[in-house]
Amino acid sequence: MSHLAISRRDQLVVTVHRICRKTLIIIMAKSETCLVNLHYQDGSEGSPSNPAKFKNQDFAQIKADCLRKGELFVDNEFPPNGLSLGDLPDMSSSKESEVKWLRPADLLRKQGKKDQPAFSKDGMSRFDFGQGDVGDCWFLSAISALTFQENLMAQVVPMDQSFENYAGIFHFRFWRFGKWVDVVIDDNLPTIKKRLLFVSSKCGNEFWAPLLEKAYAKVCGSYADMHAGFPSEACKDFTGGVNQTYKLKEMNSAGHGDLWLTLNRATRCQSLICCWTYHEEGALVSDTGLVNGHAYSITGVTKVELNGSKVRLVRVMNPWGQQEWNGKWSDKSDLWDKVSPEVKKKCFNHDDGEFWMQMEDFCSYFAYVSICCETPNFLDGDLKCQWNCMIYDGSWVAGKSAGGNVKHSTFATNPQYRIQVTVIDKKEPGDKNIVLSLMQKPQQGNRNEIRLHRTRLTIYKTPKRRLQQDFFQRNSPVKAEKTYRSERDHIELHSLEPGEYVIIPSTKEPNITADFALAVYTKTDE
Repeated sequence: MSHLAISRRDQLVVTVHRICRKTLIIIMAKSETCLVNLHYQDGSEGSPSNPAKFKNQDFAQIKADCLRKGELFVDNEFPPNGLSLGDLPDMSSSKESEVKWLRPADLLRKQGKKDQPAFSKDGMSRFDFGQGDVGDCWFLSAISALTFQENLMAQVVPMDQSFENYAGIFHFRFWRFGKWVDVVIDDNLPTIKKRLLFVSSKCGNEFWAPLLEKAYAKVCGSYADMHAGFPSEACKDFTGGVNQTYKLKEMNSAGHGDLWLTLNRATRCQSLICCWTYHEEGALVSDTGLVNGHAYSITGVTKVELNGSKVRLVRVMNPWGQQEWNGKWSDKSDLWDKVSPEVKKKCFNHDDGEFWMQMEDFCSYFAYVSICCETPNFLDGDLKCQWNCMIYDGSWVAGKSAGGNVKHSTFATNPQYRIQVTVIDKKEPGDKNIVLSLMQKPQQGNRNEIRLHRTRLTIYKTPKRRLQQDFFQRNSPVKAEKTYRSERDHIELHSLEPGEYVIIPSTKEPNITADFALAVYTKTDE
């Protein structure tokens, strides 16, 4: 089932001050290139080592209580019934009545299997699972990408979990709007006719993927709230990093050199890379074998030699766990017979959902590529560069700090953030040394009910004081996009000369009450 919603080192010293209350959150970074947080100490609530308790549920305490009482945990915050299923598309009332919530051991027993349930067997791989009956290909493609990054995987999926010392309780961690949260679930899983309704393990008795999916469904509000989306959303929640989405038609320069360079940089920077096809009318699966309006993950890039020329290939994974591209360089393509035996080993002729495509075909048949990385290093490929990150919790409050756009007389009441750029390397003109991320925090509990406001970031060069309305009447911004956009994660890249600046996040209309998180990434001179 496919359901994708169609959405050299600079020398820089930067200090950032909010002109009102602030909260700074650390960004986890366990790779060689790390982020340096300017305020938030590891161990504080919301940091990687001490995630906040989602819905105030304490995993260790709940498990200890269940073991002491000899009971299996039942999660009243995400109960094993129709409320947690939600209003699933294509789910009739009669079919819903067939749904039975079973714990892993009970499911295996009903299936007539003698195997004991396992959380993970021989590690976690993109080949472990296949998509079920909810349209969350966007989420599963992000999981496929996540399995390549061991440190991130261990942050999202605590590796010390098993069915030993069992109490029917598991937990997972996600980065949500500026902080890590720990999400507790029970292991009751929805089934129909003795099979899992949603994501399932290919080896039958492994359950890390269905349990991870359930934890994210809880965060979203229900399983139905995972229907349709963009991989970039899940990748953000797996990393807390920088997202960048590329429209392939816009990067379709001669020879696709820009995209190839970007993908290589992203791979070297240990990024999560996903892509998706066009959403068009017609058959779900096209003649090419690609699924219409469907999310995939990019699991590798390489060059192979054919007839004395280098061919650029992209390796793509379908979260269904099957159904592959059937064109040039596909598993059954005779082009693999024309390369050296060493190169041919790159092709595995299995119906596992993973396949190779030539770069030109990839750019023709896919619509977007999304890259998410803990650091912005993939933007220029400087793997040695270190970044600072500061994240601010902010609010627009009607009648107080929701001034709307600059045409309104109340614009100066919007939250203001001051940055000072003191050093920059002139050898890289136009190099992006500032990355901004503006995320709206949802007030609704269910993901599909979230309505985003149209927002924009405006940057002014300024003296050291809070700016009043007369300043905006006399001065023009140094950076400002033309339009306001409704996006969960609004990303901007800028090159700023030395000086004092103020960043102003605003909604298009005044008197709108909403919360947001603003992340400011700056290169350091370390």
